[in-house]
Amino acid sequence: MNELIGKLQTERNLSDSELLTVLRTDAFDDALSAAADAVRRRVYGNAVFVRGLIEFTNYCKNDCYYCGIRCSSRSVQRYRLDKDTILACCDEGYALGYRTFVLQGGEDPYFTDERVCAIVSAIRERFPDCAITLSIGEKTRDSYRAFFDAGANRYLLRHETADPAHYAALHPAALSAENRKRCLFDLKEIGYQVGSGFMVGSPFQTAENLVSDLRFLQELDPDMIGIGPFIPAENTPFADKTAGSLTLTLRLLSILRLMFPHVLLPATTALGTIAPDGRERGLRAGANVVMPNLSPADVREKYALYEGKICTGEESAQCRACLETRVRAAGYEIVTDVGNVRRV
Repeated sequence: MNELIGKLQTERNLSDSELLTVLRTDAFDDALSAAADAVRRRVYGNAVFVRGLIEFTNYCKNDCYYCGIRCSSRSVQRYRLDKDTILACCDEGYALGYRTFVLQGGEDPYFTDERVCAIVSAIRERFPDCAITLSIGEKTRDSYRAFFDAGANRYLLRHETADPAHYAALHPAALSAENRKRCLFDLKEIGYQVGSGFMVGSPFQTAENLVSDLRFLQELDPDMIGIGPFIPAENTPFADKTAGSLTLTLRLLSILRLMFPHVLLPATTALGTIAPDGRERGLRAGANVVMPNLSPADVREKYALYEGKICTGEESAQCRACLETRVRAAGYEIVTDVGNVRRV
């Protein structure tokens, strides 16, 4: 097994059968995470980049079977943040040292291209030294181009699963893996720094599906990869399904760091939700990004993608201070930096 870890570290690749062996073996997780941490320290040192997350709408036109804000859910208290509120969140984040803002929301038809561009332009004008990331789902190429021209320079769109049959098992027929992938390649061609990723332990997922995800990421070669364990949400078809594994998620973080030394790799909120020290363990497994919440505290509980989400009651300054303490205890340092990808 140590030979496989060494091969992954030097060649950044394994055969499908070798990847399956690593994915299915837990005896060498310590060696795997140590190798991943050595690579992330070589490329990024002990720096951890912060992204200020603003969840600006929980309306969504889609009905994905795993998602707590799916359009058919009647238990969700819907909300939208207006431009002035979003800018106020950015003001607070900038004062706290954030130099990247992530605008995340459901696929909300209210936020037309014109409205999104107006928000992005206002942020770009007020904070010219900051990166602006959008995470608002599947759009046309023309829409992505308009957002880019308005000042957005990063886009997060997890592919969720690269296998078409598995994708169809998680989504209604109106959505397809093919279109999801088309969006990602459009974003790359336009010039965005692109983030993709997948759920770990989603219903019906196999180890072979995970290998397909890794192969797709090799094809896409993104700048950011976001993975997190599947966590069931109430009032969804998957409410009674088993949550994804912390151990497997950490193993995959290490595999991703070794396969993509340059990548920006978050220790996600979902990790901290399934284990109190989940984010710290994610950092030790190779992650180098955290995304504290800048949304107004009174709406955070309403952006309930899954059950038990952490940090819904904290003010932004509390969240920042808590994260800094946790990151330092894990052996790393939060830096005030736009945190661009470092290709090696």
